[in-house]
Amino acid sequence: MKPMGIVYFWRITGWLGIAAIIAFSLAPLQLDMAVDNGDKFGHLAAYGLVTLWLAHLYTELRPRIGLVVGMVALGIALEYAQRATGYRLFEVADMIADAIGVAIGWLLAPPRLPNILSWLEKRSAGIF
Repeated sequence: MKPMGIVYFWRITGWLGIAAIIAFSLAPLQLDMAVDNGDKFGHLAAYGLVTLWLAHLYTELRPRIGLVVGMVALGIALEYAQRATGYRLFEVADMIADAIGVAIGWLLAPPRLPNILSWLEKRSAGIF
């Protein structure tokens, strides 16, 4: 059984990651990247890390598919929301970078790499 403190922390942190993606996607700011199309690396990293993080919670196939579909849908929806703001740009390339990030997060998730959440649960038995 999972210690609830770690699971809650993990879940809350994952949702905070999603909230950060939404906030940065809709904020009226332009980051100046030193590399051409450098913002695509940011999209890839953000979506990949949040997907990887949440995949530690959802280890069954169906919830993982829901996670992947939800993250890709978030990337698409945020691009349309950016277009509606009037101060952000709509870019299909951003949607592609988001989807590639989600795929990388999925591929790096357990069981291909160790489950960090399970490792933490074993180390913290009795603490929470």
